[in-house]
Amino acid sequence: MSDTWLMTNLRAVKGRAYPRVIGASREPSWIFFEVALPLLTVAAYAYIYKFMDAPAAFIGFVILGGAMTAFWLNVLWGMASQLYWEKETGNLQLYMMAPISRMSLLAGMAVGGLIGTTMRAAATMIIGIGVFSITLDLSEPLMLVVVFMVTMIALYGMGMMFASLYLLLGREAWHMSNLMTEPIYLASGFYFPVKALGAYAAVGASVIPITLGLDALRQLFYPATSGEYGFLPIEVELLILAGLCVMFLILSKLSLDYMEKLGKRTGRLTLRWQ
Repeated sequence: MSDTWLMTNLRAVKGRAYPRVIGASREPSWIFFEVALPLLTVAAYAYIYKFMDAPAAFIGFVILGGAMTAFWLNVLWGMASQLYWEKETGNLQLYMMAPISRMSLLAGMAVGGLIGTTMRAAATMIIGIGVFSITLDLSEPLMLVVVFMVTMIALYGMGMMFASLYLLLGREAWHMSNLMTEPIYLASGFYFPVKALGAYAAVGASVIPITLGLDALRQLFYPATSGEYGFLPIEVELLILAGLCVMFLILSKLSLDYMEKLGKRTGRLTLRWQ
């Protein structure tokens, strides 16, 4: 029975990941805009830093931050808002009736979104590196992969938790995504070291996994700047990120279970009372 349950949920993960991986290639214009538009912001900050005679590492900070914005936007619009959109299109009833874990549905969305978004972020990095002729330190590739993967697990775990909360908010989900887009760019230090915000603000922003993940990646790519611009030692940030992984996955499970029970009891997830 357990093997059957596991295989059923793995097929659900594959089924939800498939349209996000394949569907994106069927609309080439999306790929162009998702790569080109972030580059405009990256270029603007890069030229500002050049004008200010900032250290050369800041150009690399900006390019890396611009690439990571793709993941934050995917979490907001491709994860957190997803169940609300499914409700609006009438698919949520099917998900609730399916004999699978709701976590497997969101995990499939996360896997599919992560694959497509990683390719777009990589394109932003490659083009930015080529245009601005920056150099990155790749002396610790294994640590880079570990930090990136732990950051993504924590970040998409947070997206899973937001999915049920956004579903409860109803129409406000759209406004919440809009509200959280730009402030997180500032709080998480997408275009500058988060340490510049001060210790208290940086600690508060560390609740968002991409804050510490981005800071750790910058320290790995520019180890010479770790002491001056790094917020915390890489090992400490990795440990905190691992804790955030566990916390957000547990909270997402609890929130999804609560919303499922609420829907079964009141019908609020399938009836448009709002």
